[in-house]
Amino acid sequence: MRALALSLLLIAAVIYVLTRDHDSGFLGYVNAGSEAAMVGAIADWFAVTALFRHPLGLPIPHTAIIPKRKESLGESLQEFVADNFLKEDVIRERIGSAGVSRRVGEWLVDGRHSERLVHEGSRILADALSHVRESDVAAVVQEALIPRLKEEELSPVVGQLLDEVLRDDAHRGLVDLAVDELSRWLAHNHDEVAALIENRAPSWTPQWLDRRVATWVHEQVVEWVADIGRTPDHNARLALDNWLGDLAQGLQHDPDTMERFERLKERMLSQPRLSTTSVQLWEALRRALIGSLGDETGLLRTRANEEIDKLGHRLIEDPTLAERVDTTIADIASYAVNNYGHEVATVISATVNRWDGKETADRIELHVGRDLQFIRINGTVVGGLAGIVIHAISTVL
Repeated sequence: MRALALSLLLIAAVIYVLTRDHDSGFLGYVNAGSEAAMVGAIADWFAVTALFRHPLGLPIPHTAIIPKRKESLGESLQEFVADNFLKEDVIRERIGSAGVSRRVGEWLVDGRHSERLVHEGSRILADALSHVRESDVAAVVQEALIPRLKEEELSPVVGQLLDEVLRDDAHRGLVDLAVDELSRWLAHNHDEVAALIENRAPSWTPQWLDRRVATWVHEQVVEWVADIGRTPDHNARLALDNWLGDLAQGLQHDPDTMERFERLKERMLSQPRLSTTSVQLWEALRRALIGSLGDETGLLRTRANEEIDKLGHRLIEDPTLAERVDTTIADIASYAVNNYGHEVATVISATVNRWDGKETADRIELHVGRDLQFIRINGTVVGGLAGIVIHAISTVL
């Protein structure tokens, strides 16, 4: 574009030289037009060049404007972006019209994308877990977790949690499981139970009597446990519920119960093997997770792929979920721009301030200089037309 604008100036100059001896007639108009075209081209060349550098290297006042004022230019651009783009209403409107949740859903239902997401996520998580050292876990348990638990009064929290569990009957499943396992164990371990009872029988009783008593006791215990499993409102269940309810209230409001619980907590946390056991449990869990994450056909990664695919279809097919997701994203983005918008926009001024004056001018000129060269072209053309009009008026007068 520079070459084109310069070519028009040179063409105007050549035409002016060739027609300089003709003041009238058609060539007079051509001469006047070419002369005015040169004036327009040179004037607009000076105006465009003065933005970025000193024309011909001459330190003319009010030239090289961008290199001299790059700091204020960066600050103005920063304020412009922060005030007009990083605004809550703009962000919300853009996110709402973009359909982010729908696009994410369409991206997730593509099997290649979900597999890649699970693959990369598994690799990153496995790598992170492999770099967690056993000594670091032990330090966290010994120096942070256990002292914190010792200082914190946990009985009200445990009591409130237990109260919530009882209110929702969430413990029923655990009780049923325990009763079923106990009933199964009693049914398959008759000899062990009988031997336990016989060993505690008086030495003077006949052995056959001990065996019959042991068998009878075992049958009664099995029947009693089975009856507990069959009867939702069994006395034993009600007694357990009442005891747990009293315990929950005591942990929250009874000073004696709270004190006993805190002493029990202190004894448990003071056990020297607690830290070692915690680290061993973590190591077992870590190895199991790393192994599962590395198995491409394993249950963990297969289930992750299935859940991601389900999530993608729900984001596409469930308008309510999609709206909630879009609203949540808009809320997060709005919070970010409201609290950190100006800090984000400072990237502009900070980047511009790192450039020197010449680099700033060169970068801006590369982005907008092509359009600015049209000013020179238009100046040449408009100047030539103005020269023809002025010459025509002069001729008429």
